[in-house]
Amino acid sequence: MFEFFHSMNLLPQRFIFRFGFASQTSTFKGKYPCSIPSHGRRKFSATTLSSATPKSGEELLLVVGGGAAGIYGAIRAKTLAPNLKIVVIEKAKPLSKVKISGGGRCNVTNGHCPDNKILAEQYPRGHKEFKGSFFHSHGPMDTMSWFSDHGVVLKIEEDGRVFPASDSSSTIIDCLMSEAKRSGVLLQTGKVVTSASSTADGKFAIKLEKRSLDYVEHVEADYLLIASGSSKQGYNLATQLGHSILEPVPSLFTFKIDDLKLAELSGVTFPKVKAKLQLEGIQKKIPQLTQVGSMLVTHWGLSGPVVLRLSAWGARYLSSSDYKGTLCVDFTPDLHIEDLKSALTRHKSQFLDLTSPLSLLFSSMQRQKVLNSYPSELAVVKRFWKYILDREGICGDMLWSSISNNLLISVAALLKDCAFSVKGKGQFKDEFVTAGGVPLSEIYLDTMGSRIHPHLYFAGEVLNVDGITGGFNFQNAWTGGYIAGTSIGNLAVHERVYQ
Repeated sequence: MFEFFHSMNLLPQRFIFRFGFASQTSTFKGKYPCSIPSHGRRKFSATTLSSATPKSGEELLLVVGGGAAGIYGAIRAKTLAPNLKIVVIEKAKPLSKVKISGGGRCNVTNGHCPDNKILAEQYPRGHKEFKGSFFHSHGPMDTMSWFSDHGVVLKIEEDGRVFPASDSSSTIIDCLMSEAKRSGVLLQTGKVVTSASSTADGKFAIKLEKRSLDYVEHVEADYLLIASGSSKQGYNLATQLGHSILEPVPSLFTFKIDDLKLAELSGVTFPKVKAKLQLEGIQKKIPQLTQVGSMLVTHWGLSGPVVLRLSAWGARYLSSSDYKGTLCVDFTPDLHIEDLKSALTRHKSQFLDLTSPLSLLFSSMQRQKVLNSYPSELAVVKRFWKYILDREGICGDMLWSSISNNLLISVAALLKDCAFSVKGKGQFKDEFVTAGGVPLSEIYLDTMGSRIHPHLYFAGEVLNVDGITGGFNFQNAWTGGYIAGTSIGNLAVHERVYQ
């Protein structure tokens, strides 16, 4: 969305680029106007490196990563410490995950978790640590207020997901970039921070490179915020500064199922199922590996909220088992198996009694075919009913009057416990999330500061934190960025006063 012109390659190498928009100001609800880009060409102003380097007595915060956590943290720090020089380094396009999340709408946060303890339970990695003060500092309501105050109208959908009313992630991106520009946060793109070390006077010696050019730059920073998401860049920097890394593995993905007949049901949705993930070598009972919710059949297997939640909670177990296991699905979670058996038996009896009103609605041939009717309690589509019959070896042309009670019991058992062989993982296109990163035990959650290095901070997915789908991963970014920015901003002001 924020492309540099090719002509920029002709500029002197020792330049940094500061975002600027050709814009018009529109008034929205909230405290601040939001600068919205015009339909004209976006403009960029170039400033020499020396102008971004702190003057004597000034301090520099270098932010690694121009994603949600990095930009939000930079804005917060600059708000509290206007004299602090802040430069965000982004190797690609800023806020790229924001752009694609929620199908391009940007699932900002979740509005159905006012209780912070319930909110913490939405994080497979982080649920224990987040029960403390983390979200008290800046929770979903605070995030919504911030965007509202900066001109973004938000809406909460039935499932709690929060989106901009425009249904466009550009609204969120434009708001963040406008506020960063207004506050004086500088942004460099196309560069990678390749090394970081501490100096004798407690600062950070930073090395930056441009992969497209033979370009190396050395910067000395007073504060370092690593908010580089799941990229190796952040992990490498963390290890260089003495931190450990829990091996990153994918989270939030779909399940590949080896079942050609299931693939024929692609597009079929189930509003409510109960699914349990069984993996070899896992002896202990893990409550989170059983989930209730909606499920979707895809060309390659199964997806939907239930599967995505299971993939998140089982991320490490699935990785160690090479993404193979068994998914057991209850397609009628609100019906006890005995009630389901009774429903099937009652349905059969109606076709045995040819004087019943139902039997009169069908022709002599159709009214008794098992394929053509089934109990309304099942609430499934005909294609899925055929799939169940096929799995039980029941011919659809069989007459209801001739089906045995034992077969009906088998059908009921399959509907309550239908096993699918998981053969691998697919991809959830709306979110790319990893489990792993810097352990939470190595930072102070009330400041997001390192327990190893003073003035070193982390925020976002570079930490061993990941949430389930529904806006929770962005909320971790907003909260972590806000806390880190607050800590850095307050410290910078305090140290300036005592200089």
